[in-house]
Amino acid sequence: MSQFRDAFLAFAATAILAAAVPATGANAQDSGVHVMTDRAKVFRIDAPADTVIVGNPAIADVTMYDRQTVVVTGKLYGTTNLVILDKNGEPIIDEVITVAAASGDTITVHRKGERFSYSCAPNCEPMLRVGDADASFELLNKQSGQRTEMSEKAAGVGN
Repeated sequence: MSQFRDAFLAFAATAILAAAVPATGANAQDSGVHVMTDRAKVFRIDAPADTVIVGNPAIADVTMYDRQTVVVTGKLYGTTNLVILDKNGEPIIDEVITVAAASGDTITVHRKGERFSYSCAPNCEPMLRVGDADASFELLNKQSGQRTEMSEKAAGVGN
């Protein structure tokens, strides 16, 4: 009986360790730049940039803060790529950018086949999220645009 128990314990310990150690296979999710919609990520590159190419600028916006500091802002869910070349046209980086929806403080309500999203940090307020019900999205987008216009006008932007 002792041999059976020892073998069982050895098997259980091996199974626990195997579950705790992550797999090392290549996976698109394990590499590249990951950013959430409406959030920015800053990173540095090894050499000064001369040319910046974004595969799909609707998914991510890339801005060079200086010649070696890159700011990636997530705009829309999906993946695209980022290529940065030096002055000789040689690639400094060639990375996949994955943009995902922020989920930490987001509540999604499904009602009668339509989706509504709320940012709850700590109080819940409606938020713009691609894929939400058309009428709700359009109304919130219109109100947000009007608020931005009022703020810019008060700040003297465009004068």
